[in-house]
Amino acid sequence: MNTTLQSLWQDTLDDGSVRQRLYRVLRQSIIRMVLAPGQALSEKELADTFAVSRQPVREAFIRLSEAGLVEVRPQRGTYVVKISQQAVLEARFVREAIEVAVARAAAEQGLAPRVLAELNELIERQRRCETTTDYDRFFLLDEDFHRALSLGVGHSAAWRVTEEVKAQLDRVRYLSIPESTPIPKLTDQHQMIVDAIAGRDVDAAAQAMRLHQREILQSLPGLVQRFPEMFDAGVQRAEALVKEVDA
Repeated sequence: MNTTLQSLWQDTLDDGSVRQRLYRVLRQSIIRMVLAPGQALSEKELADTFAVSRQPVREAFIRLSEAGLVEVRPQRGTYVVKISQQAVLEARFVREAIEVAVARAAAEQGLAPRVLAELNELIERQRRCETTTDYDRFFLLDEDFHRALSLGVGHSAAWRVTEEVKAQLDRVRYLSIPESTPIPKLTDQHQMIVDAIAGRDVDAAAQAMRLHQREILQSLPGLVQRFPEMFDAGVQRAEALVKEVDA
């Protein structure tokens, strides 16, 4: 575990202050299951791992708690929370609303040729992950795609809000690749979104994004069954919601 954490730490050399780097590394470690649901976190051990004082670790715990990723129990310690299905469903709802609006705006306004080129290049790089089975790389490229789309249409605030709410959702997204949600399926959906935007087809762009954002609803019940130790209660609600969406 320490080796992986230190590798992620090195990847954030350009991310600003120690506090910001530490938060991002711990957040990514929780999302990628390096720090597993239910795992106890030691302030001292993490400070030693990153060769920092305990104060920024303590501050990172507070921010992670606010994001719903850890629970600080007075006199007992800090623990990575299990994945909340309710939080996943709420985050997905918010993200769909935002990203469908972004896709509609992109198709209505049109995107600069350089932005369309960037999006298509990101899709090509995602397709290369199909043969290399580099799932961590694909996850990051998927993030880059959605960020580039929001920024390309001039909605940086929309992306900031999306990032803020999707921490729990990201853990499920990470678990779903590749068995529950194959990479080719996701890249094809990305291509459908870009093609609709390039063709200035507003309704098709919105529908393609909506379909893409609802993909997680198909995989969530199966993931709960495969990894019950990682989730809290509420599987019935998740299954019921999938039936509602399919109806």
